[in-house]
Amino acid sequence: MDYPRRRVVITGLGLISPLGNSPQALWNALDAGTSAVRPIESMRLDQLPTRFGAEASAFSGAIDDFGSLEGDKKKAIRKGLKLMCRETQMGVAAGQRALSDAGWGAGGYDVERTGVTFGSDYMMTAPQDFAAGVAKCTTDGRFDYARWGSEGMSEVTPLWLLLYLPNMPASHLAIYNDLRGPSNSVTVREASSNLAIGEAYRTVSRGDAEIMLAGSTGTRVHPMKFVHTLTQEQVAANGVEPSHASRPFDLNRSGQVLGEGAGAVVLEAWEFANARGAKIYGEMIGFGSSTVADYRGVANRRQALVNAMRAAMKDAVISPADIGHINAHGLSTTRCDASEAAAIREVLGDLADGVPVVAVKSYCGNLGAGSGAVEMIASLAALENGRLFPTLNYTTPDPDCPIHVVADAETPAGQCFLNLNITPQGQAAVIVVRAGV
Repeated sequence: MDYPRRRVVITGLGLISPLGNSPQALWNALDAGTSAVRPIESMRLDQLPTRFGAEASAFSGAIDDFGSLEGDKKKAIRKGLKLMCRETQMGVAAGQRALSDAGWGAGGYDVERTGVTFGSDYMMTAPQDFAAGVAKCTTDGRFDYARWGSEGMSEVTPLWLLLYLPNMPASHLAIYNDLRGPSNSVTVREASSNLAIGEAYRTVSRGDAEIMLAGSTGTRVHPMKFVHTLTQEQVAANGVEPSHASRPFDLNRSGQVLGEGAGAVVLEAWEFANARGAKIYGEMIGFGSSTVADYRGVANRRQALVNAMRAAMKDAVISPADIGHINAHGLSTTRCDASEAAAIREVLGDLADGVPVVAVKSYCGNLGAGSGAVEMIASLAALENGRLFPTLNYTTPDPDCPIHVVADAETPAGQCFLNLNITPQGQAAVIVVRAGV
């Protein structure tokens, strides 16, 4: 970078996930090898080839799920719940929990120098939002499109659009916490978390803010997204024990498992955090991203990950020998895992035989845009505990995935990790974090 770089540290963590709604609950599940994949309860999937997934069942959307709130802020968020779909609610809850964990309540910081960058999935409406309007325009089982504008539209709530705008998580968090500094929203599917955190890191590093709240929220446990994913990507099908369905890098993997969740972190300039005696979970030291696709739009995930990993490591001024572990995208699909493993192998060379690789999706499936932040928090917990968690269901190594996948609970976490994410369209994002200072 051309600008003088400030050190950027992580001082707050917040999450909503199928493995629990706190960093400790997340670590307990990972450490115990507890899968969150089970039959879906929130919607009927009788006619679909997959009837299991990973729901954030401990999150109801009630105000008490948003962490330690009181006074006017609690009232404001409770009132605003009607403007939030479930994805936005999870994102706001994760963000509020991260701010509380960092020790930031009402005031106490320069609001003009405190901002938010938050990511989301491609948000889709729920079928019930249009049910009444469709019914009004339907006669003898046939829907009349010509009647929608005059009859059907009036049955849709005027607040409908506000429920599903992808910039709403960042907007709500900025408004409720009076964050008037740099603000942005990122909507790049599974890469959203790392891209949002990477942008927030850059913002603090170059001196445009002292504090940034960053993270992302996403879901695949949604009627429209569930069907969309089934038609577009490889998904593990019925006929297997749900807890054994997500098998990143294993020879017998058969597809991803669908989940939901959100994660957020507070990033601060080191001198600012140090002066107030904040707990420091880790230091952000590098970020890289890359998109690679051919003229037909077909992604080259291997090359995109190679580019992003090399850019992040160059930014962090580290070599492969400095990497304690890699938190992989680990989607559990045949092609994506092989592409990711090939990228890791290309970047690390022979060291790929020794650098430990873990995959949180083996526990909770693909959380969409929420995956990266939750995975980052899992690695920070591993740094704090000094050891990694096993990758579930990794029993038969795949020759097409020649990397060191961790399958035990005794492997050291090291002092530095890479967090990898990639979209089906070939957008990769990688962040580098080292142990707290």
